[in-house]
Amino acid sequence: MPRARRIARRRAPALAACAAVLGWPLAHAAPEGPRQAAATAAATEPGIRLTAAWLFVQLVPSPGLWIGPGEAHLGIRWQVTPLLYSFGINRKLSPWRAFVVEPLTRHAGSIELFGSPEYIARPGALGERWMLRGGVRAYFPLLHRGDYMSCSLGGSAVYARERLGASYEAGVYTLFGALGVQVTHTPTAALRSTMFTLSIRYF
Repeated sequence: MPRARRIARRRAPALAACAAVLGWPLAHAAPEGPRQAAATAAATEPGIRLTAAWLFVQLVPSPGLWIGPGEAHLGIRWQVTPLLYSFGINRKLSPWRAFVVEPLTRHAGSIELFGSPEYIARPGALGERWMLRGGVRAYFPLLHRGDYMSCSLGGSAVYARERLGASYEAGVYTLFGALGVQVTHTPTAALRSTMFTLSIRYF
């Protein structure tokens, strides 16, 4: 018995070391705690899709003021996003969106392709009152990941009065991106103008 006890005492450190080595991966493979589980749940894809309600909301235009050489007129503007890439959302989620874009995905930081038909209430033929824009816009968060305030910079090609020009713009947004102000300037001589838009957008 004394000899057996001495052997057990000699082996005890080795057994403890083995138990520690084997127990380490088991401990790290333990079930996730509440915080880890919440983070995993937060990374679930939103499953957004086109709906009749979404299409109806997109018909609501944003009012604006169009200012050209020696004239100023009221106008309205619509916006559509065929494709968006977000660099500000959880990396476990897909950064790509088409048409339907959640406010957080856009205003936490993103780059989008956009189209924007505009109607200007000025004298002349009906065809001369419409403008079409298409371009690229980038959004950057300013406060609370863009929920409280964000900004945007962009550039676009504009077609109006059978002429083609270039525009650049800047915007500031609040209330989760639902309300904002955009300023779009077109320096092209034949289409020189500035458009101030009260951006009203849900998602």
